[in-house]
Amino acid sequence: MTVQRQMNAEMPVSLLTTIPNGTIREVDGRRCIWFDGYWIRHYDVPQNEDVARRELIDQLTKRVFHHTESGINTPGYKLKDAREAFERQTEPQRRRVNAAMLAGALLNRGSDIFNILFELRQRGIEIHYDNELLRECESCFLEAFDLGKQVLHYSGEEGLDELWGEPLKAFYMPIADFYESRYIKIALTMGAIDQIADKLIATFAPLAQFRGIRERIVAYTRAAKLESETMKTDRAIFDVWPEFVATGDELYHFEPLNTGEVSDEDCGAEGLDIIREGKKIVEWVAFARVPMPKTTENFLNRCDEYAAHACGRRE
Repeated sequence: MTVQRQMNAEMPVSLLTTIPNGTIREVDGRRCIWFDGYWIRHYDVPQNEDVARRELIDQLTKRVFHHTESGINTPGYKLKDAREAFERQTEPQRRRVNAAMLAGALLNRGSDIFNILFELRQRGIEIHYDNELLRECESCFLEAFDLGKQVLHYSGEEGLDELWGEPLKAFYMPIADFYESRYIKIALTMGAIDQIADKLIATFAPLAQFRGIRERIVAYTRAAKLESETMKTDRAIFDVWPEFVATGDELYHFEPLNTGEVSDEDCGAEGLDIIREGKKIVEWVAFARVPMPKTTENFLNRCDEYAAHACGRRE
């Protein structure tokens, strides 16, 4: 049983299936909103839309570089150089990296322009929608989103296209709509975390060598979902983050029981490697707040292959 299903266990199934998305209520002492099967920590929409949009675009731009491969955070003022290098590169692997560097320059340029326009508006200078700088800002975000499809997660596992589209959404959308899209994305993230956790539990909890692993997986899964829903500006992060780190460490350092059988020792070492890989993937997904379908599918297949060998004694 996943953490989310445990949280909802006291509620009738008929009620859970009929709760409308957007329903707000107190859950475990938190003000939550219901989206696609999950209660997610709710945040009020900021009243000052201009300030909120500027802060969102700035934060989302930084977030892209935090979760993607290194070396692509190209300053906006180097956009011309980045574009020329991309256009003259013909070797496919190098061209992909040049595309990533160009995407970084475009994203930074768009964010820089938006900050300048925000400062002008704060000084009472009206900026019309047909303003040349505003159109260039939009163009930078659009092209960065397109090129961002070639950029990898910092693990090298796969790309995170959704991250490159978030500054663009914050540029276009009313802030209330952006917040709603955030809840939808977090629900998908929680679903991905539960999928990985369920597979880990199904694979290892029945094995005698891994007695006690279920509790550690459940604790880490719950902490990961709390981390994924909590804004870094929320004071709750001072409780959520230590719990996430501590439960992750406890899962990572789990030691299989020693049965004395050589074959079990081999299976225990392989199983521990899989558990640690699962822990890392949950961490990546929770951090980025987006599913990683290719990475997850490969991991689930690895669990199935391990289970097919029937390693270990089942309890």
